[in-house]
Amino acid sequence: MPVPENYAVSECLRDGRRVKIRSLRPDDEDDMLAAISRTGSQSLQRRFFVPKRSFSEKEVAFFMNIDFAKHVALVALADEDGREVIIGGGRYVVAASGVAEIAFVVIDDYQGQGVATLLMHHLIILARTTGLKQIVAEVLPENAAMRKIFSKFGFHKRGGGDPRIICLVLPL
Repeated sequence: MPVPENYAVSECLRDGRRVKIRSLRPDDEDDMLAAISRTGSQSLQRRFFVPKRSFSEKEVAFFMNIDFAKHVALVALADEDGREVIIGGGRYVVAASGVAEIAFVVIDDYQGQGVATLLMHHLIILARTTGLKQIVAEVLPENAAMRKIFSKFGFHKRGGGDPRIICLVLPL
């Protein structure tokens, strides 16, 4: 059974490049912030639903303080000029008993290469092994790429809520 805090696998992107999917670590903060700075404003708005270019100390602390029980985060790393750098990340946060909310961000240069699909696959593995019963995702209607990924994994639309946001659910 995989242990979330020690999770690490090697995968291939659609173009054949190798990536590592692994648990977020406390020493990843600088690299995570560098990845955010390489992510376009539209991509960040699709992830956070508001224009975003920087994060408060409180927000950074939330993203980095992972307990791997109620808050699980994975990063995707690629080799760039001989150095591993974060190119994307995904996480789920337990919102209620057996239910977690999931979200992703991938830097623009790597979008369309399967990074979010790989992160989703491995987060679902971890969610199942920890006994979660359902994963919920919120996505903006114009984010067709993420809606396609969620659909591929079997998420279905749940009605109600904010009409400007699509709520998707995956029973585990």
